[in-house]
Amino acid sequence: MRKASLKLTALVAATLLSGCVSDGMRAVDGHITNAASFVSGPQGEPNRVPLFIASTRRSEGATDDGRPHFSLTAVGVPQNHRPGAVERPSFGQSDRRRHFTVLSKRNLDEEEFFDEIATHLSGRVGSSRDILLYVHGFNTSHDEARFRLAQIVADGGFSGVPALFSWNSRGGLFNYESDKEAATVSRDALEKVILALAREPGVGRVHILAHSMGSWLTMETLRDVALSGHPDLDGKLGEVMLANPDIDLNVFRQQVARLDPHRVSIFVANNDRALALSSRIAGDRPRLGAMDPAKPEDKAELDRLGIAVHDISSFSTDYIGHGAFAEAPDVVKKIGAHIAAPRASDADKMAIPDFRGDEVAGTTSVPQTPPPPPSVAQKVETSPLPPVAGR
Repeated sequence: MRKASLKLTALVAATLLSGCVSDGMRAVDGHITNAASFVSGPQGEPNRVPLFIASTRRSEGATDDGRPHFSLTAVGVPQNHRPGAVERPSFGQSDRRRHFTVLSKRNLDEEEFFDEIATHLSGRVGSSRDILLYVHGFNTSHDEARFRLAQIVADGGFSGVPALFSWNSRGGLFNYESDKEAATVSRDALEKVILALAREPGVGRVHILAHSMGSWLTMETLRDVALSGHPDLDGKLGEVMLANPDIDLNVFRQQVARLDPHRVSIFVANNDRALALSSRIAGDRPRLGAMDPAKPEDKAELDRLGIAVHDISSFSTDYIGHGAFAEAPDVVKKIGAHIAAPRASDADKMAIPDFRGDEVAGTTSVPQTPPPPPSVAQKVETSPLPPVAGR
């Protein structure tokens, strides 16, 4: 009876945490030198978001030993895109004018990958010199991960260089434990990527946005980086944003103790049913991302951590409540505002021009002054728990 109950729980949990899309791709990516991350296409054509991708997935050509391989991929965001959504076909083929699609892809070796990032950073100033590294969660396909990052870049107004770490999630209903092992074996690769990004010439800050199980992978990796003597990436670590983190509370205490907690933000949802089931599978151990700042005992625990906490429970867009960090426009804008916040070191600098041109036709328009950062709701935090003073 107990075995049957556990199997049923695992099935429901995996179903709630699942997500899968697919798409075709073309071979060669056009180079967009010093372009803003979101590049408008001609009328009716998709807007292009270039993504630098480090992947340990077997389906992308890697063996199942955690070794990364690299690519530069352009994702098309349709001009009819609705903030918070990732438009995909219900059935049939994708239409690049109506759906997120892969416009092009170019495989790179490791040296070419980081050289290409350095080229994209060259000449940028202000927050446009920053890198946003996204680490996806459990049961996430490669396409879903890169489309989600492209959507966050578009909706959040990010003008720097977006990068994705895509680990070898199996994407199956009963694969929670195997995904945890796949995330674990990817720690060394993620550590290598993070350290290399921080050493790029001209980089401003390396911001990290991680979701669900990807938050655990990220914090484990940053803990190892800190133990190796680089707790703030030698001054290059920016915001560490954990969305619905699937991390045991006691484990997180040990992880964050090695970092400056003022750099860490978490987005929690007390109505996240996926994390509730994850907690049950783990023997009813509390998950960080499901804590409720409105409860005095949870608020006391969160206060002791010294991190910034944003309650996004009221922004949930579906029954599961696990993806509001990206699906609620106000929350995505909050994330964008975190990254784009002015820094004293950039006070005398201007933002990089926003180059918008018809790449297909090979023409380039006159550079324009980029728009200001997107407006942010006055209070995304829906609980009385404010960000830590001094953020």
